Amino acid sequence: MSQQIPLAAVIGFPVAHSRSPRLHGHWLARYGIAGHYVPLAIAPQDFAQALAQLPRMGFVGANVTIPHKETALALADRVTPLADRIGAANTLLFTPDGIEADNTDAYGFTQNIREGLPGWSPRRVALIGAGGASRAVIVALQDAGAQDILLTNRSPDRALDLAADFGPGVTPVPWRDRQAMLDGCDTLVNATSLGMTGQPALDLDLGALPVSAVVNDLVYAPLETPLLAAARARGNLGIDGLGMLLHQAAPGFERWFGIRPTVDQDLRKAVLA
Repeated sequence: MSQQIPLAAVIGFPVAHSRSPRLHGHWLARYGIAGHYVPLAIAPQDFAQALAQLPRMGFVGANVTIPHKETALALADRVTPLADRIGAANTLLFTPDGIEADNTDAYGFTQNIREGLPGWSPRRVALIGAGGASRAVIVALQDAGAQDILLTNRSPDRALDLAADFGPGVTPVPWRDRQAMLDGCDTLVNATSLGMTGQPALDLDLGALPVSAVVNDLVYAPLETPLLAAARARGNLGIDGLGMLLHQAAPGFERWFGIRPTVDQDLRKAVLA
């Protein structure tokens, strides 16, 4: 009897916009792997039941995205220390002993910046946004050596709650003071949807930001956001958000299909096609 073809998925609600099937499909074709990676739109009320059935259907693992990241963590039989720190899962591995939950977003964030700036070692960082993505970014920044993370958000309560979760080293800053907090920062990260296609631009004057600082926008549609255009125009190194998506995918692909894939320009072109 032939070996079962491994299946993996990205589970979200909605999920049709996800570029992960194109990303993993490119790798499957590149390495000649007999496997499939599919999008699954599963509503929150059906998520637990669907997750329990997937291993029986030949799935070896899955990515989870909004709104399932926290629920996936709670449903897992084993959770990696990193996913536990972040408080959410984005990568699941189905094993004979149950579901293992991990989070590769922090890894993807760090690898993306170091691809553009190999010696990146943050100390004082300005972080815009207090949503789910910010949790992974904070963990990545702390592990990279950041001593002072200044966090601002349009809804101040979310920034206060997030700063309280991570304790000393993460300082909430009122939205009205977002320009002033850039003074002395070596890294600026936009972890909001502001600047994304269909969304208003991020209202942020970069005048106080040192020209030596790196500016990373997690948005990748468009690749050149108004924030990145403004940063590059004044001499800052700008790094788009697509690399985070590509790099976070590699550990999961390796777990599911047995090969550590390469992130390169061909992959970027395939995902953007």
